[in-house]
Amino acid sequence: MKAVILAGGFGTRISEESHLKPKPMIEIGGKPILWHIMKCYSHYGINDFIICLGYKGYIIKEYFSNYFLHMSDVTFDMANNRMEVHQGHAEPWRVTLVDTGQDTLTGGRLKRVRDHIGDKTFCFTYGDGVSDIDIKALVGFHRKHGKRATVTAIQPPGRYGALNMQEDIVQSFQEKPAGDGAWINGGFFVLEPSALDLIEGDQTSWEAEPLVGLAREGQLVAFKHRGFWQAMDTLRDKTHLEDLWRNNPPWKIWT
Repeated sequence: MKAVILAGGFGTRISEESHLKPKPMIEIGGKPILWHIMKCYSHYGINDFIICLGYKGYIIKEYFSNYFLHMSDVTFDMANNRMEVHQGHAEPWRVTLVDTGQDTLTGGRLKRVRDHIGDKTFCFTYGDGVSDIDIKALVGFHRKHGKRATVTAIQPPGRYGALNMQEDIVQSFQEKPAGDGAWINGGFFVLEPSALDLIEGDQTSWEAEPLVGLAREGQLVAFKHRGFWQAMDTLRDKTHLEDLWRNNPPWKIWT
């Protein structure tokens, strides 16, 4: 099975770092968040990736072109123009990097990699969110329902602490309680290639007509994930993920 990952947006809400690099290349614990997402898929045996590039895509190309070198111990013999690799460790990944346009929207990026996907069920997610989601269970859920698309539904926590009051007396305080109970799009889709037929072109947002159309046709089901999920939209989110990484990160399901 292949996994398509969006990595071409501008990341304007985290411009403190995205002005230098694509948002999926912003590091958590010294590794791009894109790497963390790929490690989650790889843990479940999905090692064939299609990365949709756009803004500063050359940085992602350079990262993977040098990946094996970065993960190895090497000696550079300058006098004889030789490089000796002593010990190398790299994941068993096959990574296809596709330039899907600077200003293309999410649906358009997905449509542009259609020829690389083939005719089999595939995974699809955003390049800025991590989770401890059970990908095997997600794919099994999708196959069981037999629909064209499955979306992972999550319930984000509230951003602020909540006061429970009786008139002016605070009876209890809860730090960042669960949100209003609504389920939202958490990415981590499983799709049939036919779902891409609803994408008109570059200026189609996947979250607009394609998802709306699939829901209208009864072809979209939701896998409810009650575990950890966190998007990296802002510098505050990045700092939170960095703090978690230093203290047993919940999305680190690989060994």
